[in-house]
Amino acid sequence: MDEIGGGSSESVSAMASPRSVITYEYRDEGFCPRQVSPIRICESRNTSPMGRVGPRNTSPSRQKVVKTKPRGLDEETASTFGKSVHCDVQMEDNIWAMLPEDLLNEILARVPPFMIFRLRSVCKRWNSILQDNSFLKFHSQVPSHGPCLLTFWKNSQTPQCSVFSLPLKTWYRVPFTFLPQWAFWLVGSSGGLVCFSGLDGLAFKTLVCNPLTQTWRTLPSMHYNHQRQLILVVDRSDRSFKVIATSDIYGDKSLPTEVYDSKMDRWLVHQIMPTINLCSSKMAYCDSRLYLETLSPLGLMMYSLDTGYWEHIPAKFPRSLLDGYLVAGTQQRLFLVGRIGLYSTLQSMRIWELDHTKNTWVEISRMPPKYFRALLRLSAERFECFGQDNLICFTSWNQGKSLLYDVDKKVWSWIAGCALQSYNSQVCFYEPRFDASIY
Repeated sequence: MDEIGGGSSESVSAMASPRSVITYEYRDEGFCPRQVSPIRICESRNTSPMGRVGPRNTSPSRQKVVKTKPRGLDEETASTFGKSVHCDVQMEDNIWAMLPEDLLNEILARVPPFMIFRLRSVCKRWNSILQDNSFLKFHSQVPSHGPCLLTFWKNSQTPQCSVFSLPLKTWYRVPFTFLPQWAFWLVGSSGGLVCFSGLDGLAFKTLVCNPLTQTWRTLPSMHYNHQRQLILVVDRSDRSFKVIATSDIYGDKSLPTEVYDSKMDRWLVHQIMPTINLCSSKMAYCDSRLYLETLSPLGLMMYSLDTGYWEHIPAKFPRSLLDGYLVAGTQQRLFLVGRIGLYSTLQSMRIWELDHTKNTWVEISRMPPKYFRALLRLSAERFECFGQDNLICFTSWNQGKSLLYDVDKKVWSWIAGCALQSYNSQVCFYEPRFDASIY
């Protein structure tokens, strides 16, 4: 697998001039074009397929590059359509205008979510596509767009967010001014929703939002309203989500576990976590179970969402493990990622998988030395690690780099562009979905 490239590439001249650039800005009423000028290509106007009827060459193969910005999602790197390919078949407006409603919705539902904002400028009908229940139904049934990386930070107390699409290899800027002006931080993402926790000046609050639809809501206060360790879990089958709150963020074990259920719109109090010495505040949710690392007793603490009880798993950690992160994979796979070694010159990054039958960690991969040296030049450098769908991402705070490992393909690759916009950036995997509801 080659390195993932997301940088800008040279644009190719269009077949005719003049060309125009369309820019967009986000307003209260939605994503609106700021200036639109006609595009002339081969002496024909590029009109909406829902507009005038008549034979007209609108094939995208006759166009080379038109630099645009998606509505509300500022594309941070340019992309090209490649070389011109002459096609003998002409696309006629009268054919495309007569497509059945269901077929049109199914086609649009398969368009990458970030491109939908561009298509909304075609006509009024497509502009209201996100409120169309038929489109959302088809969108919920098509395969996922693929994993993305969501980076959140604050610039002069203003929330900023960028999303890197791994399938499109492109960064997009997502407007986050729709959230309240709280001192909040990123908790995580699941099923198209993103969870934040913060202080509104009086008490700790938890909110869940959909960055694509710009919708959000605040969850009711917990029974024991403290700064808690949280994790978001979305169930797409019944269009609901849960938020699990474990111990206090500072390690207080006296607080009971609480679970928010979006169907009931309230927090349920469950068992108090047994007295333990946590190794790390990082958690991993895998197969309806929540896992945490513990030092005393050594191993893992597992919380079952179905039963609401905690259980200790005596899985000893590998020797000379300096720092470890639990990462959830698919099909009940649980990974442990961390540095190993006593001296900086002998350190390496390794990945283990939990053997659930023997409660032992089995090494499955090692980071190549060239990547390890480039990611962590100093042994004490801070790094983060998180995963989704058997993909593991490493981010270096000082180097501003991101490295991706595909567990299934056993491939390491750099992610183009800087994933960390500032030292205080927070990063997680994110799945863009229009049908992810906060209610």
